[in-house]
Amino acid sequence: MTFVAPQGSSSAHDESPIGLRVAGLFAGIGGIELGLGRAGHHSDLLCEIEPAAQRVLRERFVDVPLVADVREITELPDVDLLAAGFPCQDLSQAGRTAGITGERSGLVDQVFRLLDVARSPSWLLLENVPFMLQLERGAAMRSLTRSLEELGFRWAYRVVDTRAFGLPQRRQRVLLLASRELDPRDVLFAEDASDPPQQSADGVACGFYWTEGVRGLGWAVDAVPTLKGGSTIGIPSPPAIWMPDGEVVIPDLRDAERLQGFPADWTAPADSLRGRRNGPRWKLVGNAVSVPVAEWLGHRLSDPRPYESLLDEPLDRDGKWPQAAWGADGHAWRADVSPWPRHDQRVSLADFLSFPTVPLSARATEGFLRRTSRGRLRFPDGFLADLERHLCRVARSARAK
Repeated sequence: MTFVAPQGSSSAHDESPIGLRVAGLFAGIGGIELGLGRAGHHSDLLCEIEPAAQRVLRERFVDVPLVADVREITELPDVDLLAAGFPCQDLSQAGRTAGITGERSGLVDQVFRLLDVARSPSWLLLENVPFMLQLERGAAMRSLTRSLEELGFRWAYRVVDTRAFGLPQRRQRVLLLASRELDPRDVLFAEDASDPPQQSADGVACGFYWTEGVRGLGWAVDAVPTLKGGSTIGIPSPPAIWMPDGEVVIPDLRDAERLQGFPADWTAPADSLRGRRNGPRWKLVGNAVSVPVAEWLGHRLSDPRPYESLLDEPLDRDGKWPQAAWGADGHAWRADVSPWPRHDQRVSLADFLSFPTVPLSARATEGFLRRTSRGRLRFPDGFLADLERHLCRVARSARAK
């Protein structure tokens, strides 16, 4: 189909004369678009194939046209920014790791197809998981950057941590920004606050994945680990939280939405799809882009600042890629910036939670403890003892019912 934004919608160009016009592909539940909107930009097109996510987008972006399948778009509307948080399933450490040519992640080729016939977007934004920097010795990044250069783009990318913007979720994502006319370094690299000191687990809530326990935990101090769209067997997998008082709980879905920067119940429209509460919603939240990350980028797009590259070094593209880099015309450089553009004030995880939690079940706790006994992981003092006590409490409570 040939898509042109209809006149008279809330995305009409004359309603926001200053902000960028945005087309969002693989939009999910609109994390990029909501964040960019908070920074003064506006969406002219959304594209998302997942029915549950479509319901959320239709409810939250009422007047923005929505297309289901990116493969059906033959021409972009006249926009300034094309954003695409393309599927991560083939690039994620928790996924199939099929690589950039996998069935899902390979859909990024549709972005390049559209850019090949459209000269209007001044900017391209791609977002994905940082594991793609090392998967197959950086094959995904080599493919993406070479495709961009063949289309005449200069590019820059940076791993960015959600915690930098005040949310207690340890979530890192790659933001890859490119332009044919402008310098993406002046947007992505101009702010850098450096990595913060390592925090002690004493007296604070710590998040972990109870589905793990042998080789890893996804451990996060005063934060939850990266919220995921599902486990390796395809079911919702919320993290557990070890509270300062020794309780071990699962956060409410509405707090998970808030941990991504959305208002509570942002994904509520998806409930009606299957007729049962929270059915697809954990997956939607786990796959989303953190809203304040996109908002920060939106502000930087409106206020770029010169980047000094004196400390940057040439990059060999045939190995693992660094946390930040830039390039053009067949050349690439390692950038001297951290995943922390800022250090916004952050509420502790224990105080952040606003909705009732539920105890981690006896079955989940028992399975986690069994796995930890087989592995060689080291744990903070008191953690395993609190889990044993928690198991006794929830088992006793279950017997009493």
